[in-house]
Amino acid sequence: MRRASTRLALLGLAVATLGLPAAAGAAPSVTLRVKAVPIPKNPSSSGGPTYPGTGNLLGAGTDVEAEFKISGTEYGGFPSPLTGVTFYTPTGSKLTTAGFTTCSAAVLESHEVQKCPKKSVAGPKGEAGGVVSFGGTRVHETLSVQPFFESGGNLAFYAEGTSPASIELLSTGRFTTPGGSGPVANVEVPLVSTVPGAPYGSVEFIKVKVGAAFMKGKKLVSYGTIPKKCPKGGFPVKAELKFLSGETVTVTTKPPCPKK
Repeated sequence: MRRASTRLALLGLAVATLGLPAAAGAAPSVTLRVKAVPIPKNPSSSGGPTYPGTGNLLGAGTDVEAEFKISGTEYGGFPSPLTGVTFYTPTGSKLTTAGFTTCSAAVLESHEVQKCPKKSVAGPKGEAGGVVSFGGTRVHETLSVQPFFESGGNLAFYAEGTSPASIELLSTGRFTTPGGSGPVANVEVPLVSTVPGAPYGSVEFIKVKVGAAFMKGKKLVSYGTIPKKCPKGGFPVKAELKFLSGETVTVTTKPPCPKK
């Protein structure tokens, strides 16, 4: 589910195996920012008209914007490669998957996302950034991240970078709803290897927006819905990030309660 090929002259050089084990007891540092925003009528657009009555309102449909920043030096001066994210939504949050157009697993896994139905887009293109390796050289790269609705109620995240490496990645988010809490997303993150023997890529930044809605008669059906009640101090949101080093880092945040 991943394909990476270099576009640098470094391909002609011998690749050095660096051997970058994580430092004992070391773990990346992670920050998380989350906010609820109105749902655009065109989910693939980051701007334009939005559905009235959506966004940061109690009991309302919403898009969720999440931003992770990861730092560390335990992997050759950079964070250990990210391998998974578990995202916990506040108690009372709702997820509606019925009625949304999906893109087939076969198309997504072939990376031919241009063949996905337009209505299967689950949000505008986000962004991810990090470091990739070419032998002993580490360089920064930025990727676009596009969410899609996938069959089975899953979310797919297609990431693509073009320079200095050509990278295509597909991550799938699978949801569970444990008793007494909101939906929980479990996302597997593929490792990125640019050339044989080089260290894996390190993720330093992810920013994505997920959500969509459609009209069913006179009723608006939203993919995500904010809880009807907000605890004092804000909505508790938690994420667990798993790294190649074996470390799991837990980060929390509390988006403020909507103004009445």
